[in-house]
Amino acid sequence: MNIEYIRNFIALTKYRSFSELANTLSISQSTLSHRISQLEEELGNVRLIHRTTKSFELTQQGKIFLEYGQKIISLYDKVIQELNAFGESIIEEITITTSKLPGSQILPKYIAQFKTQNPRVSFKTLINNSKKSINLLKKGSADFGGVGSFMENEKDQFDFIEIGEDEMFFICSPNHELIQQGGKEVSFDQLKKYPFISRELGSGTRHTFEKKFPRNNELKVKLEINDNDSIISAVSGSDYISVLSKKIAQKAEDAGLISTLHLKNYPIVARREIFFLKVKNKEYSNLKNKFWNYLKNSL
Repeated sequence: MNIEYIRNFIALTKYRSFSELANTLSISQSTLSHRISQLEEELGNVRLIHRTTKSFELTQQGKIFLEYGQKIISLYDKVIQELNAFGESIIEEITITTSKLPGSQILPKYIAQFKTQNPRVSFKTLINNSKKSINLLKKGSADFGGVGSFMENEKDQFDFIEIGEDEMFFICSPNHELIQQGGKEVSFDQLKKYPFISRELGSGTRHTFEKKFPRNNELKVKLEINDNDSIISAVSGSDYISVLSKKIAQKAEDAGLISTLHLKNYPIVARREIFFLKVKNKEYSNLKNKFWNYLKNSL
């Protein structure tokens, strides 16, 4: 019996959606459905889930298997943990779900350093917005998360480390009319005349910007884009404006793709902390605890 298929089944009972879990696992919905069917066949052709388009419900057999499946996974993980103390060939995976800024600008060097010191660890990094990252953590689909906002979640659900701070800047094309007219210092009344690209719902950047910049509702939002690189590309060749994290904006500006704007009367557009977090009171392996403490002490 495939251990990962059991993990998939347990995760499915939390997601209650084949399509959502398949998207998280980066597999097709049909592949996920096949894995569950394989489990059902190996268990004696039982039915674990009532399959309907309107609801998700476990059968009685499914409820029984969920209880034992969780015990199987717990025992399996404990065996692997104990075997890790004896075998150099056994690799333990740490899964991190993170938004773009911590995932690309803050965490990589610490992951690389820890990997060098602990060769029996492998890292899987999932780039998601803050809302999705927190949801994956709560559902047990990732070990740790890097986020720019707790969104609407209570902080006391998590243990967390502050791993950085971030400011936000308005950006435009280097050839934008605003730059041609008066340089990089502009008023908000000038700025708001131009079409605005917003991040998607669930983005920590958007959540912080809308909470902390008092005039955000005056902007002419014409597009929503869920990727910073795509925003940079769209802004670079148009009259659109947007908002980006300072570190990401600076790299794009150094490459000549955008210009950052300084807003009169708003020396700071918005500021936020960046957090690395885990679910409170969840059991972690020795190696995962070691990584958490390594990051905590390093930062």
